[in-house]
Amino acid sequence: MKRLLVFILSAALLAPLNVLAATYALDPAHTKIGFKVKHLMITNVSGVFEKFTGTVVIDEKDISKSKVDVNIELASINTNISKRDDHLRSADFFDVAKYPAMTFVSTRVERAGADKLKVTGDLTIKGVTRSVVLNVDGPTGEIKAPQGDLRRGASASAAINRQDFGVSWNKNLDGGGFVVADDVYISIDTEMARK
Repeated sequence: MKRLLVFILSAALLAPLNVLAATYALDPAHTKIGFKVKHLMITNVSGVFEKFTGTVVIDEKDISKSKVDVNIELASINTNISKRDDHLRSADFFDVAKYPAMTFVSTRVERAGADKLKVTGDLTIKGVTRSVVLNVDGPTGEIKAPQGDLRRGASASAAINRQDFGVSWNKNLDGGGFVVADDVYISIDTEMARK
């Protein structure tokens, strides 16, 4: 009986520690994974990826134990111009027939100020993996949504050079410069539901 009482008390004391780490799924209905890139060296063209899955583990006690894992279907690219989207899906850019997904898997999570994180991870595009840093605002505190589940939000941004990933199609402009710039700016706004 004494052993049972010790076990119950130990479990009760440790339970709050387990609550500090929670796993969340990206909610596709309330998440936007977008990008923008300079066109003709004069204006930005933007787009989104409409199909993706992702999980985020947030460990409040030790943020360095948090994790991010996202899989994006490249064929779901949408810039609101179907001809351009088809070109982006082709071998000139993403070659989605051969490389259907882009992935991001975190390798390090650290605090970067009040309500800010720096998430370093492996971004893989077209079979090429490079380390990328996401600058994150959040995550917010957990709230109970009207449907009853627990949710958090966050925003993230990063800049990459598409040439680093073999996304290299381009044409020279007569006056200098290129049709498509190399720097791509990524922005993510997400609402996550606790699993």
